[in-house]
Amino acid sequence: MDEAALQKFGPAFQVIYDPSLVDDEERLFQKLADADALIVRNRTQVGARLLDAAPNLRVIGRLGVGLENIDLGACAKRGVSVRPATGANTQSVVEYVLGAMLVLRRGAYTSNQEMLDGNWPRTALGAGGEVQGLTLGLLGYGEIAQAVAQVGLAFGMKIIAFDPYLADTDPAWTHVQSCGLEDLLARADVMSLHVPFTDATAGLIGASELSKMKSSALLINTARGEIVDEPALVSALKSGRLTGAAIDVFAKEPLDHAAAAVFKDCPNLILTPHIAGVTRQANVRVSHVTVENVLKVLAKEGV
Repeated sequence: MDEAALQKFGPAFQVIYDPSLVDDEERLFQKLADADALIVRNRTQVGARLLDAAPNLRVIGRLGVGLENIDLGACAKRGVSVRPATGANTQSVVEYVLGAMLVLRRGAYTSNQEMLDGNWPRTALGAGGEVQGLTLGLLGYGEIAQAVAQVGLAFGMKIIAFDPYLADTDPAWTHVQSCGLEDLLARADVMSLHVPFTDATAGLIGASELSKMKSSALLINTARGEIVDEPALVSALKSGRLTGAAIDVFAKEPLDHAAAAVFKDCPNLILTPHIAGVTRQANVRVSHVTVENVLKVLAKEGV
């Protein structure tokens, strides 16, 4: 996190900042014995064992928005508040999604070596496409997806979204068409995923769903890796049933040798290490919002 944000705690709090604790559970548990607050990213597993080691814990600040690594039920039973940095990394994710979409659609940014070798691939690279007039499909239509939609509209795209939890009367639907999942799959030229990982979304995009998409379509996943059947996605890309994909999240993180092998020799694929929401600016915003969230809870608890 941005260490400068920790200064907001002031002299009244003893702050232990040690990113290495995530890999040393015994030492982490020792440090938690007297802790009132804990700030984590997505690697620290906050379950019953950790909470038992922190009897005075009042609040957990999450440097990000995903909560899969935190047992919310266990926290609720112990009266521990969980505060994600909602909204702080939205801009970074939006720019990642739109950037990946433009790169994949245009197909013109990987020609350095050909050019340096003396070739002139103008005909091939001039066959790339624009995004204006295409249909951008959003699976999930929360805060980040809504921000993606606004930029998509500025590019002249048509926006459709599937989110059964957002009321039809919500003003966010202005200029965006609500549709069912089957319709979303069939119509989207670019599909961007924005749903949390739950029992209902696990494996939501599998071989059957991919087969219903346009062969010219692109898939962008900045949500959670478990939502997409990775071997099925690779198969679709290799067979031409899908044109391209950008994947920032994976079922196994970090990728081990076996997980990485699934993606080997896959065409028109962008792989990044869960950094869609991580930029210099986002890190500062997320850090400051997280510290402020923690301080609010501690103040309310009289700590």
